Amino acid sequence: MSSTARATIRILVVDDHTLFRRGLTALLAREPMFEVIGDAADAGEAQRRARELQPDLILLDNHLPGVNGVDALPALREASPAARVLMLTVSEDEQDLVAALRNGACGYLLKTMEGDALAKAIVRAMRGESVVADEMTGKLVGAYRQAAATSTQAESGGPPPSPIAQLSPREGEILRGIARGASNKTIARELGIAETTVKIHVQHILRKLDVASRVQAAVIATEHGLG
Repeated sequence: MSSTARATIRILVVDDHTLFRRGLTALLAREPMFEVIGDAADAGEAQRRARELQPDLILLDNHLPGVNGVDALPALREASPAARVLMLTVSEDEQDLVAALRNGACGYLLKTMEGDALAKAIVRAMRGESVVADEMTGKLVGAYRQAAATSTQAESGGPPPSPIAQLSPREGEILRGIARGASNKTIARELGIAETTVKIHVQHILRKLDVASRVQAAVIATEHGLG
């Protein structure tokens, strides 16, 4: 039976934080149109639950243990082809956004959004619309512009762009801290942000610079005058 023929939208919640999953389930339960039929804490469990339950919609966090949400998208869509997948994450990284949409997500939402807005986004997603958080729209446009510029530069035979140029202003600030040898806790205190937020930014920095450690990132920062 199609989701439009049912009175409810059947939802699978995927997030590694138990309290957040419970809170989100309780929030969605307030809406008669939603039914949370299951949850999962990592990509492997999500794939098994999606295959078993065949939900109408999967709410997927990006920062999962092991395989992150963006990389898990193809397997989830294979496990439950009819399900729509909405990213619901703290990550405001434009590369995560672009990768999610490329890998089949129908939207990208932030955990800072209000419950009413989330409910409306789910309904829109089930209607076939693409839903992207307002805060991410500009980043999406910027990411595609950068991709287009890089492609044009490659065709013209120009030099490749500096890896530092891929970093957001906030990531640049954090990289300077890494180059100084500062800990995540120290960087968080200096910038007035949560230590967990710094950890997420560090993951993005390492990926964008294509390095495996803070030491390698610090070397690149120093080479580009950020030390």
